[in-house]
Amino acid sequence: MAEAAETPLTGQSTEAITDELLASYQSDDRTQHLDSPFLPSRDRTIQIIEIMRRLVFPGFFDEQRLTNANIRRHIKHLIENTRQLLYEQIREALHHDAGRSGTDVEINNKASRAVGRFVRSIPELRRKLALDIQASYDGDPAAKNTDEAIFCYPGIDAVFIYRIAHELYLIEIPLIPRIMTEYAHNETGVDIHPGAQIGESFFIDHGTGVVIGETTVIGNRVQVYQNVTLGALSPKDGDVWRGRKRHPTIEDDVTIYPNTTILGGETTIGARCVINGSVFLTRSVPPDHTVGVQHPEPQLKVRRRRQ
Repeated sequence: MAEAAETPLTGQSTEAITDELLASYQSDDRTQHLDSPFLPSRDRTIQIIEIMRRLVFPGFFDEQRLTNANIRRHIKHLIENTRQLLYEQIREALHHDAGRSGTDVEINNKASRAVGRFVRSIPELRRKLALDIQASYDGDPAAKNTDEAIFCYPGIDAVFIYRIAHELYLIEIPLIPRIMTEYAHNETGVDIHPGAQIGESFFIDHGTGVVIGETTVIGNRVQVYQNVTLGALSPKDGDVWRGRKRHPTIEDDVTIYPNTTILGGETTIGARCVINGSVFLTRSVPPDHTVGVQHPEPQLKVRRRRQ
């Protein structure tokens, strides 16, 4: 009698694959996290973002109608939820970062202080985001009102998440700021490192494909269009550049049009400059200049269609 063919459901096949995977876990510790401190939860981190959205924009994303009569109780409830969730996730991130160093008491106290500092920053975050929303409305004639910008604009969503993550970055919380901004990257197509320094009234129009690197410094009232990269020159020895300024500085009131790339830590775009589309820059531009690429005058050619 012919031997039965093995199918994907047989136990023997599962055992063999399990053994192979277990061996690979032991041989490469870069891609496993066994017998180590528990990691922060990506889902819980996203949940914090959504609670913050309701705190910063009351009445926009809630499942109940908010009024002046019930808002106080509602906001207190959201703040307490934020405290609890954030404390848990920061504690896990600090445990992971500390490895085997640092006692539970030290890490718990640091997490508690970090949560307190972050919660105190929420009113200032709201003030900055209100300016970002106004800049979006002022900079886009297609917007019917600021409500539309809050609900619909991916640039606003990306900046909202960045400002939360940046505050945690300033408190020196590991992992969580990157989880937040990479979530924004996935959702909006806008990639802002939480370490970037971005001033007030910042507007990203359309949003898709924007990249803003870790050591970028952006002034006030800057407007950026789609597919703009504020990046680093790529050295062969990347480790040499860790901790150094690698990304450009954009001063106040600069406009950067689509498909432009500006690279390098020593590159500064002066105040009130306009950088036209499809420009590649690795050197500084003085204030009050317009930068563009000159193309020859296009010629229209009309040919008879072949029968």
